[in-house]
Amino acid sequence: MPELPEVETVGRLIRPGLVGRKITGTRVEWVRSLGGLSRARFTRAVVGARIRSVWRRGKYLVFDLKRGRESAGCLVGHLRMTGRMHVEAGDWDPGPHSRVRLDLDNGRAFHFIDVRKFGRLIWSGSPEEVWPALGPEPLSAEFTAEWLLENLRSRRRQLKPLLLDQSFLAGLGNIYVDESLFQAGLHPIRLSDTVRAPAALKLHTAIQSTLHEAIEREGSSFDTFYRTPEGQPGSYQHQFLVYGRHGKTCRICGKPISRIVVGQRGTHFCGRCQPKPRKRNAILRR
Repeated sequence: MPELPEVETVGRLIRPGLVGRKITGTRVEWVRSLGGLSRARFTRAVVGARIRSVWRRGKYLVFDLKRGRESAGCLVGHLRMTGRMHVEAGDWDPGPHSRVRLDLDNGRAFHFIDVRKFGRLIWSGSPEEVWPALGPEPLSAEFTAEWLLENLRSRRRQLKPLLLDQSFLAGLGNIYVDESLFQAGLHPIRLSDTVRAPAALKLHTAIQSTLHEAIEREGSSFDTFYRTPEGQPGSYQHQFLVYGRHGKTCRICGKPISRIVVGQRGTHFCGRCQPKPRKRNAILRR
């Protein structure tokens, strides 16, 4: 599933082709992509509206709409496993997996493409009506090392599932949690309330530096699905230190990378660089 760097990349690349444009028509091929809205209701909500802004929150993309000077609600998109978004010429062929098309007033069109049909493009009066409770953005001023230490120590959860919890911190997924924990030298099953201030500072730095570099490299394309709106793969997968490297040697110490299941998620780590916590400080779950 695309995580914060991939969604941020998509937003940055489609934004210039959308902001200021008026939606002149729709074509909905898969009505479930609309999250329960009918084709007719969706069309009435968006046709004639102008796209005011495009921004990201966690793993969601938001397209604010307006009619004149008044808000016309918003579109909230989630790529899920295989979703892609493009702004292309009006005669561009999106292929067999097009789910929603928005015609624009300059002759171009926005396409939401999704092979597995898990993604969504939902119209709503406000984005908060669409997404669940979300934690702070990991690249925001709100997310400080002090905040992280306080909120780790106020809970007693394994680090890997806690960092994946979108109500704790928005936007992280399997890839960037594994990479961040490795860079911070923290084992994924370590309990959050055992993390001291120096380790919390390392984790805070690791999360932000990992995300910044991944965004600079336009995300990670470790399978055939994620491509940028320009059709290019991201390149951060070439920088992976642990994720997807089970059995390969650690680039720091030479020990083989291990893989376990934590919170039902495949988890990659180096047993030497990320020492296993004492049993009383960890709860192993199969």
